[in-house]
Amino acid sequence: MNDAKPHEADLYIGLMSGTSLDGVDAVLAGFSPGQAPELAGTHYLPYPPELRQRLLTLHAPQPNELHLACVQAQELAGLYAQAVRELLEHAGVAPAPIAALGAHGQTIRHRPEAGYTVQLVNGARLAELTGITSIVDFRSRDIAAGGQGAPLVPAFHAAMLSSPGEHRVIVNIGGIANLTDLAPHSPVTGFDCGPGNLLLDAWAGLHLGKPIDENGAWAAGGKILPALLDRLLKHDYFAAPAPKSAGREQFNLDWLHAHLHGNEAPQDIQATLLELTARGIVDAAQTHCSGFEALYVCGGGAHNTALMKRLGELAGKPVQSTAVLGIEPDWMEALAFAWLAKQCLEGNPGNLPAVTGASGPRILGAIYPA
Repeated sequence: MNDAKPHEADLYIGLMSGTSLDGVDAVLAGFSPGQAPELAGTHYLPYPPELRQRLLTLHAPQPNELHLACVQAQELAGLYAQAVRELLEHAGVAPAPIAALGAHGQTIRHRPEAGYTVQLVNGARLAELTGITSIVDFRSRDIAAGGQGAPLVPAFHAAMLSSPGEHRVIVNIGGIANLTDLAPHSPVTGFDCGPGNLLLDAWAGLHLGKPIDENGAWAAGGKILPALLDRLLKHDYFAAPAPKSAGREQFNLDWLHAHLHGNEAPQDIQATLLELTARGIVDAAQTHCSGFEALYVCGGGAHNTALMKRLGELAGKPVQSTAVLGIEPDWMEALAFAWLAKQCLEGNPGNLPAVTGASGPRILGAIYPA
């Protein structure tokens, strides 16, 4: 993809804020028939620390949470609108030519087994603030059709990254890790395979006072604790059949603490958490993507040098960033939601039933016209 202003292309914006709760990834993309999308601009807007803490608190039941969630949805709409303004300013593009924006929203509950999922953002306010048709709530229709509502990005992976000559597995390592199996001439499959950066970041924040363990350097200096790893891998989620999706409901610090004896060195726990992420991904690929030839990684985990190295050691196959396929790892999910907005506006399905478990293809998203 070219980092240049698209010509004679439909322009869409994608906005993504994931399980890591670090901020908003924003992309401006041009889509032309039969061509890869052109990336015309990118922008990252971090969450203010106070907002991040309020959103984290909303993951657990609390008094007056309905009011608090609505207030945070409005605040998020304002933040997303700011990201859009700054994105367009940097790209030198006015709002008028933008066909639509797709905003994932911030997940605070994901309960497909109960028939719902909640991604906070006030779509009406977002359309009002940006003057751009805003499409939100992409997951609910899939869940209404009996699906997991996640992962949704495999449909984009299949459209953009499939190869007739290579069996690829695309691994997105955000807060949660998910994979997409792109076997030539075969149905596309995919699912959430377990924790990605979520536990690694939370443990680093607790013991290093930093949002991440940069390059996995702290984990690389520790030693894996086999007994702890075994206890963590016994989580029912790892053995559950696909389709399946995960979030903070399954993997969180309370769950981790429940498996600690209390005498483990924090650095060794970090090393073990890195191994948990790597094992979850590679075990899933080896079990469900038989014969795969390479792993291509996107999301923040692509920058974790120690994790990428360990993935290669466990897989015994090439492990590379999706940048070698033409899409920078940091912008994959935001670009996917620009594409999902296009699919919605044009009346095309955005889900893959074989991935989510929905009863059929569905048009995803709720549209708030400009």
